[in-house]
Amino acid sequence: MIKRNIKRTAAFLTAILSVSGAAGCGSSSKTSSGEDVSQVETVVVNDTSEIDAIPEGAETEIRWMGTYDLNPAKGKDKSVEMSLFNNKGGTVVWDQVIDSQKFDKLAAAIMSKQNVPDIFKYEWLAFPCQVVKDMYQPVDSIVSFDDPLWADTKETADQFEMAGEHYVAPISFEPTTFMMYDYDLIQSEGLDDPYELYKNGEWNWNNWVDIIDTFCSNATGDDIRYGVNGWFNTQIIQQTGKTMINYDKANNQFTSNLNDPDIERAENMLYDLAKNGYILNEWTGSASATLKGGNVLFYVMGTWAMTGNAGPKDGDDWRIVPMPSDPNTDEKYMSSAMTAYMWVKGSTKKEAVKTWYECCRMAATSDEYKENGKEKFLNANPHWTEEMYQVIVDASSTDYKQIFDYGYGISGTLSDDNSNEDGSCVTRKLYEYTNNTDDSGHRYTWAELRETWGPTVESELKTINAAISSYIASKE
Repeated sequence: MIKRNIKRTAAFLTAILSVSGAAGCGSSSKTSSGEDVSQVETVVVNDTSEIDAIPEGAETEIRWMGTYDLNPAKGKDKSVEMSLFNNKGGTVVWDQVIDSQKFDKLAAAIMSKQNVPDIFKYEWLAFPCQVVKDMYQPVDSIVSFDDPLWADTKETADQFEMAGEHYVAPISFEPTTFMMYDYDLIQSEGLDDPYELYKNGEWNWNNWVDIIDTFCSNATGDDIRYGVNGWFNTQIIQQTGKTMINYDKANNQFTSNLNDPDIERAENMLYDLAKNGYILNEWTGSASATLKGGNVLFYVMGTWAMTGNAGPKDGDDWRIVPMPSDPNTDEKYMSSAMTAYMWVKGSTKKEAVKTWYECCRMAATSDEYKENGKEKFLNANPHWTEEMYQVIVDASSTDYKQIFDYGYGISGTLSDDNSNEDGSCVTRKLYEYTNNTDDSGHRYTWAELRETWGPTVESELKTINAAISSYIASKE
C-alpha cells in the first residue's frame, strides 16, 4: 500500500479548486479543446410577460462587483439573463476586483457608502459569516418563494434563513462532482454497470464498494489497481443527508454534528477504502489522463475535468453517474455548487435587483433556453451521449435535496484554506483526512480527526453564535 502525504494532498486540493474556480469565470464560444460551438444557432431571447419591466421612474442600472464581467466581451453573445434584463430596461455596470481582494473591496465600499455594489456573487462565507457582518440584506421584499418561478428553490432558500428572513435566492444548482468510468473496462471485468444500477435506483455505497473491491482484487502480477481517484469524500459523506455543522433556525444557533453516527459510518467506510489501498490520492489532472491507463476504475470530479480535451475521445465508451447514495436512506441528496447573487447592504435599487434575479432564474429554468444549452454542450463534446447529459440534468434538479455544510460559512478557520497554515481548512480536514497519512505514515481515523479538531469547531461556533445574537439584537 502506497503511503499518502498530507502536504501532497493539500497540493492536490489546491489544484482542484484553482482549476474549478477558473472554469466558472466566464463563457466562450469554444471549449477547452478548441472546438467551435458557434454552429449551434444561438437561441433568440424574446421579451416575456412573465417578468415585469423595471417600473418607470426606478433606477435601471445595477452595480456588480466581481472578478468577471456579466456583460458580453466584444464579439461574444449576451447571456440569456442579460438579454432578458436589457429587454426589461436594465443594465449592469461592472466593478472589477481580483479574487484575493474582493471581500475587502466589498466591505470598504459598504463602509464608505461609495459605489456600493447592488449584487455580489454568493460564496460559502456569505452565510452566516458575512451576513452577521452586515454586508448583505434579506431578499424577502423582492423574492416571493410562493411564486412559481421560485417555489422549487424554497427548501434550499430556507437553509439560508436567519431570524425569519431569507438572505439567498437560489438561481440554479450544479453538482460539485460526478463519477466517470470506462464502460468497456466494466464489461471486460464482468462488473455491474453503475449506470444501470443508477437507472434502477440501486446505485449506492454497497454496490460501489463491491465493484471497487472486485476490480482491485482482480489485479494480477505487478498490476496496480485503484478503485477511485478525485474529489469525492465530502460528497459521499453528505449522501447521509448530514453535515459537520447543524443549524437550529428556531434559536438562530449553530452546533457541532461531529458525533453523528451516520457521519461516523461514512467516514469509517472511506477510511477502510484508503486502508485497503483502493484510493489513488494524487492529482492526475483529468478524466482522460486518469481513465486511459485502465488501472483506475472511477474518476470523480466536476464536469470541467470531463469535457473538451479532458473528456472522452473517438473510440471511448465512457459513462457518468452521480455519487452513490447512502443505502440507509431513500432521500435523494446532492452536494451542489449554487449560483446566487447576494443583495448588498446599502443597495437602494430594489426594483432593478428584483428584475435581475427574475431574469436569471428564468434563464436557468426555461425549457427553451435549457434545450439550446444542451445542444451547445453536446456539439462541443461529441463523445458524450444524451444519456450522459441527462444524468447532469437530473442531478441538478430540485428532485434532489441540495446539501450545503454551514461549516464552510462560519469563519476563515473552518472554511478558508488560505487561513490555515497547512493549506487545508478545518471543515475540509474533517471530510477528507481519513484518506491521508501524515509524514510518519500514520493514517487518521475519524475518531482521531474528531478529537483533534472538535475543540476548534466548538470555539468557532461559540464566536459565530455570539455574533449572531448581537446582529439580531441590533435589528430589533
